[in-house]
Amino acid sequence: MSRRGLLVERPGEIGVETLPPLEPAPDEVLLRPAYCGLCGTDLELLAGDVDPAFTRYPLVLGHEWSGVVAAVGARVTALEPGMRCVAEGIIPCGHCSACRAGSTNVCDTYDEVGFTRRGGAADEIVVPARVVHRLNDAVGLRDAALTEPTAVVLTGFGKLRLQPGLRILVVGDGTIALLAVMLAALWSPGEIAVAGRRTEQSALALELGADSFSTGGPNGLFDVAIEAAGSVDAVGTALRSLRRGGQALTLGLPPTTAALSVQGDLLVNNDLSLHGSFGYTSAAWARVVELFNSATVQPGRLITHVFPLDDYRRAFDELSAPSGARGKVMLEVNGG
Repeated sequence: MSRRGLLVERPGEIGVETLPPLEPAPDEVLLRPAYCGLCGTDLELLAGDVDPAFTRYPLVLGHEWSGVVAAVGARVTALEPGMRCVAEGIIPCGHCSACRAGSTNVCDTYDEVGFTRRGGAADEIVVPARVVHRLNDAVGLRDAALTEPTAVVLTGFGKLRLQPGLRILVVGDGTIALLAVMLAALWSPGEIAVAGRRTEQSALALELGADSFSTGGPNGLFDVAIEAAGSVDAVGTALRSLRRGGQALTLGLPPTTAALSVQGDLLVNNDLSLHGSFGYTSAAWARVVELFNSATVQPGRLITHVFPLDDYRRAFDELSAPSGARGKVMLEVNGG
């Protein structure tokens, strides 16, 4: 059996390499990834632009993936070879105060697949059994590879006071923004507007539930503004688009060196709530799996590009310079 992996030896150096075989420890599971999504963070990992506190080179990319159980450790009883699964990428310790409070996304010990440990853009991956979630047979493995970004959005939504009838603005038009449109519909909003950057994304956004798409800036004031573009300008747009008493959620990750500039009294005079959200919690991950297993959310409509693992360069080219409408860019590792 081949044991390939998309390895970033050091920033700027990437290739599909032969990797040492893996064996699960007694409480671990060995999985064979089927599909692996790529995102802007993978571009930043390749460039070396991610905070060194959150990376460890050389690294095998892949923090959005799905797969099939290949082997289990001696103490694992709930899983067996052949089961189709996804696994949380943020590996919480389970003991610190953040974990005990349910905030596993900010565990005192940072450890994440595709950042500090071998990722899912490979023929094999090992993770603790406690972070593995089983999929229903009806859930496609391509759809399931979107569990991670969906959990990111759902974790952020958990910080908002959402209720039916609200006017919601999504700033951005990438995968996270499009998932925000899809998930926002679960709360029966009065309106979902998208302030995007590329007109080519309009049809995707409208298909997924947006009522309008504009590249000329938002129209009117909103109850909720979700920043999903990863720039400080987008954060400013989100805040300035809120009515008094409105709520803003930032899901994008602007460069570390970028500074946010807004009117000094904007937050207080307008009684605004500003929430940042990092990663996802174990509870949000489990909820996303429930939504997928029940077919309440079917994110496969976001997938517009699938490339074989060995064709990763074309995948990265599409990610960095889209040729048209682009949702999720995905690598087919072993398929299924």
